[in-house]
Amino acid sequence: MSINETLKTLDEIPESASQHSLKRHLKARHIRLMALGSTIGVGLFLGSGSAISYAGPSILLGYILAGLVAFVVLRALGEMAVHQPVAGSFAQYANDYVSPLMGYMVGWSYWFYWMIVGIAEVTAVGIYMGIWFPEYPQWIWAISALMMMGLLNFVAVKLFGEIEFWFALIKVVAIVVMIAIGFSVILFGFTNGGIPVGFDNIWKHGGFFPKGLEGFLISIQMAMFAYIGIEMIGLSAGETESPEKTIPIAINSLIIRIIIFYVGALLVILAIYPWNEISHQGGSPFVAMFERLGLREAAGIVNFVVITAALSSCNAGIFSGGRLLLSLSKNGYAPQFLQKISISGVPKSAVFLTVLLSAIGTLLNYFVPEKAFLYLTSALTLVGLCVWIAILYTQICFRKKLRDSELQNLHFKCKFWPYSSYIATVFILLVIGLISFYEETRIGLYVGSTIFISLILFYYLLGLNKRN
Repeated sequence: MSINETLKTLDEIPESASQHSLKRHLKARHIRLMALGSTIGVGLFLGSGSAISYAGPSILLGYILAGLVAFVVLRALGEMAVHQPVAGSFAQYANDYVSPLMGYMVGWSYWFYWMIVGIAEVTAVGIYMGIWFPEYPQWIWAISALMMMGLLNFVAVKLFGEIEFWFALIKVVAIVVMIAIGFSVILFGFTNGGIPVGFDNIWKHGGFFPKGLEGFLISIQMAMFAYIGIEMIGLSAGETESPEKTIPIAINSLIIRIIIFYVGALLVILAIYPWNEISHQGGSPFVAMFERLGLREAAGIVNFVVITAALSSCNAGIFSGGRLLLSLSKNGYAPQFLQKISISGVPKSAVFLTVLLSAIGTLLNYFVPEKAFLYLTSALTLVGLCVWIAILYTQICFRKKLRDSELQNLHFKCKFWPYSSYIATVFILLVIGLISFYEETRIGLYVGSTIFISLILFYYLLGLNKRN
């Protein structure tokens, strides 16, 4: 497939008796809320508790550094997505601007990533539904959540956009309300007899770095896990109205979202609740904070919000997995039947396969319910970070293949290029090294390496290298 052929937009894909085209039904409000919601998930509501236990208050710095790297990755992807809004996004770019092998590896790796996301998020649903209904096993809630999100993805991309819009809105409103309540406690003594709590808890329990440099470094990889997934905005470019306008707006607001929703929320929690007590609570630090304030009803609401956040990520995972399989099939790296698109613009075969294999993966909740979430998130982090490196490298190759006139006319250029891309790559490699170094997270290295090695073997055993 030539680059000129690839540059055709989805609206120009011809229809046949069995092949319809994807629809540009995602509106600006869908993309903005999806971008906003993609940074607020189980990584914040649930994973931040473990991060705090490892690093203490210095986790605030960890989330800021990880957020800056995430912003560079998203700007690099946005530069390509605005220039070339196609299905498959960075998997297609890797195929066009690096090599077919790179496109194959990125596409399938990212598909595995989103499949694992779906399993991890419905696992979180099972954990939190267990708080309300402890008599039911975890796996029942997990499989039910997956089936519900899978059915919704079969209807139409417009419905997907609406669901994500409302899921994201719930998360955003909840975080804003929690931050507002938190600052009213810190500054005005709400629920504390009118006595302001202040910010003393941030530094008086062992200082800002109570666990030293080692604890801070461990926490960075957890912060990175929280941000992985924001790159799905690039996958939606092929089904977005006016991507040259909506994608840049969504990406540029990332830094503000990080400051408000991550740093702001964690600052409130650490100020109200001593970090060394949070580390022993388990579960979500948001729930623990409200229980400490005597607002048990609010803690129940937070539990509901965490469940919607998990369902949102599962929904996004099914959407992204289907579009990736569609792109892989078009490039000859997956069976042709995955190219079938319904009249409503849904790649039904690709979505079905993603849901089916995710359902098999949810059996972890039956066999190892206590460790399922840990195993899945460890694998997610490594695979997701490798995809980030691939995006940065692809953008470098993309720049080299453009003519000078094309470079000058790029509508959405990455800031401080090429230094930003190189620095971000080094930082991500450092985090991957940390994942490999510590025993608690090393399982991610084993799972990720198995995926990558298997993909390479299949590439050559199936003769996919000979068809290019």
